[in-house]
Amino acid sequence: MHIMEGFLPVEHAVGWTLAAAPFVAWGVRSLRRQFVEQPEQRMLLGVAAAFSFVLSALKLPSVTGSCSHPTGAGLGALLFGPAAMVPVGLVVLLFQALLLAHGGLTTLGANLFSMAIVGPFVAYGVFRLARRLGLSLAVAVFAAACLGDLATYVTTSLQLAWAFPDPAGGFAASFAKFAGIFALTQIPLAISEGLLTVVVVNALARFNADELRQLKLFAREVKA
Repeated sequence: MHIMEGFLPVEHAVGWTLAAAPFVAWGVRSLRRQFVEQPEQRMLLGVAAAFSFVLSALKLPSVTGSCSHPTGAGLGALLFGPAAMVPVGLVVLLFQALLLAHGGLTTLGANLFSMAIVGPFVAYGVFRLARRLGLSLAVAVFAAACLGDLATYVTTSLQLAWAFPDPAGGFAASFAKFAGIFALTQIPLAISEGLLTVVVVNALARFNADELRQLKLFAREVKA
C-alpha cells in the first residue's frame, strides 16, 4: 500500500496532502477529547498504534512504486473510532518513512488517506452494520478488519490509476491492472489480518475488559 517516495506527480502528492489535512485536525481533536474524559485509555491507544505499526511494516513487493501488507488500522478504529486513527496513522507512516524507508514524505498524504482515513472509516462502518444485522462479535470484527484492509488497497489502486492512466484504456484499464495485481497478495493478507484482529480483541476482552467497557463501541459487547 505504501506508495514510495517521489513516485506520485507533484500535483497528486500535494492534492492528497491537502485532502488528508482536515481529517488530521479532526482526529487530533477527537483524541484530545477522549483523553480528557478517559486518560487511562492512553495505554490501549499505544497497543492499537503498535499493532498498526508492526503489521503495516511487514511489506511484500507488489506493483511498481508500491507494496502489499496488512494495515492494522481496523483495530484502532474499533477501539477509538475512525477519526482517532488518522493522527495515529500519520505517526506510524511518518516513522516508517523516516526509519524504514517504507513509503515516503512526498507520498505521506496519499498513504495517509488510504490507510488511516478510508480503511478505518470502512472498518468502523462495517462493524456497526454487522452488529445491527445480528452477526456475532467475532464475525463483525473479522469483517471490519478484513474489508477495511481491502478498502485501503482499492483506494491505493485508485490513486495510482488516477496518477498513471493507461495510454489505451485510460483510468479504468489502469485501475483494473493495479487492483488485479494487488489482489493476488492482498486478499490472503486481509483475511489473515481479520483473523488476527479477532484474536487480539478476544485477548483484550479477557485481560482488559474494564478498559474495553469504557469505549463506546464495546460498552455493551464485553460482559461484566
